[in-house]
Amino acid sequence: MRTPVDDYLADVLTRCRDNTDGALADYIPELACVDPSLLAAAVCMADGTIYAAGDVDHRFTIQSMSKPFVYALALRDLGEREVAARVGVEPSGDAFNQLSLGRDGRPRNPMINAGAIAVHSLIGGPDASDAERSRRILDGISAFAGRRLDVDDAVFESEFETSFRNRGIANMLRSVGVITQEPRDVVREYTRQCAIRVSVRDLAVMAVTLAMGGVNPRTRERVVPAWVCRQVLSVMMTCGMYDAAGDWMTSVGIPAKSGVSGGVLGALPGHVGLAAFSPKVDDHGHSVRGVRIFERLSRDLSLHLMEVQEARVRILQSSGEVELRDGTARHVQLRGALYFGSVERLLRELDDIPPGDALVVDLTEVAHINPIGRRMLLDAMARLGEGRRLVLVDPSGRLRNPRETGLDLDVVRKIADEQ
Repeated sequence: MRTPVDDYLADVLTRCRDNTDGALADYIPELACVDPSLLAAAVCMADGTIYAAGDVDHRFTIQSMSKPFVYALALRDLGEREVAARVGVEPSGDAFNQLSLGRDGRPRNPMINAGAIAVHSLIGGPDASDAERSRRILDGISAFAGRRLDVDDAVFESEFETSFRNRGIANMLRSVGVITQEPRDVVREYTRQCAIRVSVRDLAVMAVTLAMGGVNPRTRERVVPAWVCRQVLSVMMTCGMYDAAGDWMTSVGIPAKSGVSGGVLGALPGHVGLAAFSPKVDDHGHSVRGVRIFERLSRDLSLHLMEVQEARVRILQSSGEVELRDGTARHVQLRGALYFGSVERLLRELDDIPPGDALVVDLTEVAHINPIGRRMLLDAMARLGEGRRLVLVDPSGRLRNPRETGLDLDVVRKIADEQ
């Protein structure tokens, strides 16, 4: 059974496609050549299941979306105290490429370029060569993605040739002792870090790995400790969207990071990883259509971090067979709360039931259904009812109008009365 999530993502892209605002990040010459019509979105669930729509196979450079993951690698290898001695965690309120330091001489946070360049210089320790530092970063980001990634050499060369502002930032950091290496060398390898190629699927998997405490749900590899993820997600929430972090927090409410290539990733702790891609960016360096996609996902799926989430409990329990007036059917008892994550998991479990089996779906012990859970469940009932006998037990009227399912209401009432 094809779940409604695929169709929903395709619909979101359709609704966002007509937005032509923004511009390509043409200050990197290679990015000026990108097709501005490209558009994609992906969702990775806590168990590693991926849903995606649009130009999902297109690969683009990770750019500033590498920052939280390299920060995570530095925390893992060096510890919070040593990293904090070089880079703070306070929002800057400045543009991502501002030449500025905090009053204590440190970059204000690891999400702006000054902080990210400082964090990059820490990887592998002070004695690591440029090549060793870049190898460790590529290995680490690949582990987050769950597959081997590579570098787009054309974008790397193009970006490094025009990296005068980042070189100025690196020289500023060297002048105050935040970095100890040759500034030009650090910027060269930092630029290589930003030129790693990913797809929206990769970004969604990377995001959910942070959301699930550092374990990649597709490879089962622990990439970083859980405390690292807590630290990184906290900084992403307050600093990941630069000088638009306040607007993002109120409208979307998901720890996130953007890149000037047009990507946006978000990680909702314990729940889901999200990604969007569209090349035109706004004055903050955020994908215009990517931001619109995230706003819709947050609103439609109740993903805002500050929105009260229903209890996330096990919801499917197989209860054997139940007698109907003209035969028997498999009885599936639902328990707990039905919301986006739990209904998505339910639909995949229901998909394992052979197509011809009669089925009773029993909502008697369901505590709550939110609007997206209701919509997904109604859609699923319609699909499950194709080619099989299907009975819905909903004594409390939680779906409000059982006629939307096309089920036999006499049978529904009879079964409900017998519970």
